[in-house]
Amino acid sequence: MEYTVKKLAVMANVSTRTLRYYDEIGILKPARINSSGYRLYGEHEVDRLQQILFYRELGVNLEQIKEIITSREFDEKKALEEHRQLLISKRTQLDILIHNVEKTILSKEGKYNMSNTEKFEGFKDELITNNEKKFGKEARKKYGEKAVDKSNKILKNMTEEQFKEIEDLGNEVLITLEKAFKEGKPYSETAQKAAELHGKWLSFFWGQYNKEAHVNITQMYIDDERFKAYYDSKNPGTAEFLREAVLIYTGMKK
Repeated sequence: MEYTVKKLAVMANVSTRTLRYYDEIGILKPARINSSGYRLYGEHEVDRLQQILFYRELGVNLEQIKEIITSREFDEKKALEEHRQLLISKRTQLDILIHNVEKTILSKEGKYNMSNTEKFEGFKDELITNNEKKFGKEARKKYGEKAVDKSNKILKNMTEEQFKEIEDLGNEVLITLEKAFKEGKPYSETAQKAAELHGKWLSFFWGQYNKEAHVNITQMYIDDERFKAYYDSKNPGTAEFLREAVLIYTGMKK
């Protein structure tokens, strides 16, 4: 069966403009264009659109989606299985937040004594879920299942004060790093302070500090485009600057 742009748009609950844009950027081409100039989509294109929408729902941008689904190594069945697991995790997270809201309502009504730690349980679980979704696969491959599970457990068991401390420390890392980058010297006092703070921030998740792991993770910030885009968002080259500062800080610069 074939679908016109309008029919496919209605079936998939997207706009015809979206489908035309997907054609323009090469992420979803029609199966053919008929003699009247209409785009026509077949079963293969329907399946591809479903994959695109799955990835969009999970927060993946179009550039990354195109790279994934056009890769020779792309396995549709495997991708669907991964979608399923991520959606289950998302559903679990929503259930946790709903339960958290329900307990908060009961607390406000004086029917339940809710601790301050409980008030933040859902948000910590959400952070863990988001981290797993974005970086879990790479982290588990690079550092192993036990290391990632340990990190998640540490985060989940954090008190409200610890959770706030790690958020504040993360912001301090970025502010200090931006200042150091503008100075332009990875060996400067400010840059070394940024490296120290970054190591302290990582130690919250690791449970202890490891200089080799510190260097490795800053290298990953360069190698992984998502991390690189995050650190380079204001000042391109910041990810590499941080790696250099950490190499000096750890004494591992050759």
